[in-house]
Amino acid sequence: MAGTGQRKKLIVLLVNTDPRNGEELGAPFYHAAVAAAMDYDVDLICTATSGRLMKRGVADGLTVKPGSNKTVYDFIKDAHAAGVRLLCCTANLDLFDMTKADLIPECAGVVGVATFMREIMEDDVKVLTY
Repeated sequence: MAGTGQRKKLIVLLVNTDPRNGEELGAPFYHAAVAAAMDYDVDLICTATSGRLMKRGVADGLTVKPGSNKTVYDFIKDAHAAGVRLLCCTANLDLFDMTKADLIPECAGVVGVATFMREIMEDDVKVLTY
């Protein structure tokens, strides 16, 4: 989109990231935060098992490294503070018996698969999957 004045878009899609494996959890949020700090529009979408990370009380009990004082929720808050828009896949609400009220305050809401698939396929976006 050079010359259009629009910021470039990155979608970070957590589809294979499993909250039961802490060492997988820091990189996607950190990478998203760095991209946002570089002035890209960044959406980070949690789907499948990673959708649990958007539920209150889950990420704040997880660490990337045993003994670390920094929780996965801290990584999420850092990404949010950098300007990353955090989203939960609509199907996760049913999968994990959640409502929108159960989502962490940093989560901007829910998004359906068709919405982000259309954006990926039709718009000028880059995608990172984890």
